Amino acid sequence: MKTKSVEVTIERMLPGGMGLAHADERTVMVPLAAPGDRLRIKIERTKGNVDFASIQEVLEPSPVRVEPPCPYFGRCGGCDFQQLNYQAQLDAKVEMVRDCLRRIGGIENPPAFQVTPAPNQWRYRSRAQWQYDSIRKRLGYFEAGSRRVCDVAECAVLTPPLQETLQDLRRRMLDGSLPEDVRDFRAIVGDEDVSLGPPLDSQAVVDVTRSIYGEVYSLNAESFFQTNADLLPPLIEAALGEAGGETAIELYSGVGLFTLPLARRFTDLISVESNEAAERFARKNLANAGLANAKIANEDVANWLDTLECANSSQVGKGGLPPPTPNLKELRGQATLPYLRGTSGDLQRIDFLLLDPPRTGAESRVINAILR
Repeated sequence: MKTKSVEVTIERMLPGGMGLAHADERTVMVPLAAPGDRLRIKIERTKGNVDFASIQEVLEPSPVRVEPPCPYFGRCGGCDFQQLNYQAQLDAKVEMVRDCLRRIGGIENPPAFQVTPAPNQWRYRSRAQWQYDSIRKRLGYFEAGSRRVCDVAECAVLTPPLQETLQDLRRRMLDGSLPEDVRDFRAIVGDEDVSLGPPLDSQAVVDVTRSIYGEVYSLNAESFFQTNADLLPPLIEAALGEAGGETAIELYSGVGLFTLPLARRFTDLISVESNEAAERFARKNLANAGLANAKIANEDVANWLDTLECANSSQVGKGGLPPPTPNLKELRGQATLPYLRGTSGDLQRIDFLLLDPPRTGAESRVINAILR
């Protein structure tokens, strides 16, 4: 296909920092654009009814367009929206969620909502993964749309302790003391230290602690944890609200961010997490907090729900209740829905279910099992 230049106006933003436009009755995706931009673009490639283009010239910039503060933006694949002012970034994310609810969820008029702004627009990220190219001596993030490493000396979104860790790794890279067989490094900030994996000066990845919402969590660089610590207290408050009662279920529980506050609000809690390292930390965090009313099932969430669903379809006992089930300690949380045998030995009805899936979202099997 011969490339051509056209003029377009960006209508709105899409995930990945793409601007959406239309030209010659075709959909056009333009990276690094801003809503309201009038651009001269070059069509680079076509896939089906969609053209992918690059910006040749900004004919009339959008009022929400700003100069990105990061010198690597546009080449580095770490950030998507630095060309927009902060309010425009929040507005774009709201519209993306509403669009998903319409297209995927089938909700014609999704409810209006607002995104809680972060207290810090920069220097907020407390977890990072850096790619390492030992041959070319590059350390940073993958370039946008490729597996090439963009060499990054400073990152505008990292907290100061992570920036210091990145600089230390770069010094070691330049003096040749980084192991050549390592392809990436992961790091997470604790209250007093940074956990780095793989470790450089010790035999094991160092555990750190984080104090959040009145709870203390142990974790390390091999664990997943939310990156913006400033937003975790309002996130917990929004997710739990005034929830409380007898029995709660938590799916995709991780190292226990919601597990600890849930265990304080409910008589019995069952959490499910497939990652063994995360499960170990969750158990440790519960023990350190002195909470013995939570059980953790180290299993795939969809399989665990299938097991419960099969149990729930068995014979119904008196009063519509399922027949008595074994103690949770024996089943590691695998009891019948919608009733569970709590730590007291009494059957309990589920009062609350918290779903916190990974970024890829919950499997359809999980959603269907919950709905059934």
